[in-house]
Amino acid sequence: MKKIDCLGDVCPVPIIKTKKGLQSIGPGESIIVVTDHSCTLEALVSLLENYNVKFESDEVINGVWEITVTKL
Repeated sequence: MKKIDCLGDVCPVPIIKTKKGLQSIGPGESIIVVTDHSCTLEALVSLLENYNVKFESDEVINGVWEITVTKL
């Protein structure tokens, strides 16, 4: 599973990194996006609703989220 580190990155950098990450995986494969900005989390959720993916987010520590994205 590929991990995309977006800690400290502000939009649109995490969106660009996530799009590139999705292009590099095949159906059934996953990526994990790590971010420390809640606005990035919201932007990614809006973006991923337009893709054929399943995703879930988890606040692993206060203020840090991991978004697991699986391509369908």
